[in-house]
Amino acid sequence: MPLIGSFGSASGRGFGRGGGKPLRIFDILFVAGGGAACAACHGPGSGGGGMRTSWPGGTQLEIDGKTTYTVTVGAGGAGQSAAGGPPIHGINRPGNPGGNSEIYLSAPNVLYYSTGGGGGNPPGAAGDPGGAGSGTYYSSIVGAGNAGGFSPPEGSPGSHGQPISPGNVGGGGGGGGASGNTRGLGGGNGTSTDISGSSITYGGGGAGGWYANGSSQPGGSGGGAPSSGGGAGPPGTNGLGGGGGGGGPGPTGDGGSGGSGRVIFRYPSAFSTTVAPGTNTITDHPGGDKLATFNVSGTLSVD
Repeated sequence: MPLIGSFGSASGRGFGRGGGKPLRIFDILFVAGGGAACAACHGPGSGGGGMRTSWPGGTQLEIDGKTTYTVTVGAGGAGQSAAGGPPIHGINRPGNPGGNSEIYLSAPNVLYYSTGGGGGNPPGAAGDPGGAGSGTYYSSIVGAGNAGGFSPPEGSPGSHGQPISPGNVGGGGGGGGASGNTRGLGGGNGTSTDISGSSITYGGGGAGGWYANGSSQPGGSGGGAPSSGGGAGPPGTNGLGGGGGGGGPGPTGDGGSGGSGRVIFRYPSAFSTTVAPGTNTITDHPGGDKLATFNVSGTLSVD
C-alpha cells in the first residue's frame, strides 16, 4: 500500500500531507493485530502484530490540522475450528493473519501503518510472513518478520519446531517491534514502550502446539498466548496484538485467535482533537501532553 514515509533517524519534521493547512506533529504507537494459529495440526505459533513507534526520539507523524482521519485498529486473526478433524497428523486449516493498523484520509492512501502478524500454517508448510512471522514445523522456511520493510523493523521472524518428548512441537511465532525476538518453541517476546506514561509490552508471539499431550510452552511477553498442551490453543491478548497459541492435533485442537492491536497518538495539550466512537479515549499524560488512544477503529479529528 502507498506509504508517505518511514521511520529513520534523520528528519525532525516527520512526514505527512501538508497542503496549506496547519501542520500538527504527533508521537505515535501503531500495534497491528496478532495472527491466529493453525487448527488441529499441532502446528506452529502465530506471529505477534507488527509494532512501530516514534517514542522516544523516532520520526514523528506530521499531518494536517482542520482534518478528520480514519484510524483502523488491526483485528486479531480469527482462529479456525478443529471440529471434525482427524485425531493425528492434522488438517489443512491454516490460521488467519492479523489485520493492519492504519491511519488515512481516504483509502487506499495510507499515511502510516503497521502489519498484522503471520498466521500459523500446518506442518510441512512454510511459515506466514507478517509484522512478526509465524513459526514452522517440517519446513525449513519460517515466516519472515517486518513485512513492511521498515527501519527500525516492526517485528521478527518465527522459529523452527522440534521433536521433543512426549511428542513434537511447532515453532513459536516471532515478536513485534524493533526489539521483538524469536524464542524457539515458545512465542517470541514483544517490545515495550512507555509512550502512554507506563511501560507496556506489545506484540508477543504465540507458542507452538504439541503433537501429543505435553507441557505447554509459554507465549511471548506482550500478549502472546501459550500453547495448549494438547487441546485448544489460547487466544492472544486483545489490545496488545498478541499471537494465538498452537492447539493439539485432535478435534478439540482449535487454533488460538490473535489479539487486537492498538493505536496511540501523543501530542501537546495545546492541540484540540476529538475521537470516535466512545470506546476510544482522550486522556492527560503525566508529562503534560495528551493521549488519544484507539482501542477500536474510528476517526481522529484534528484542530
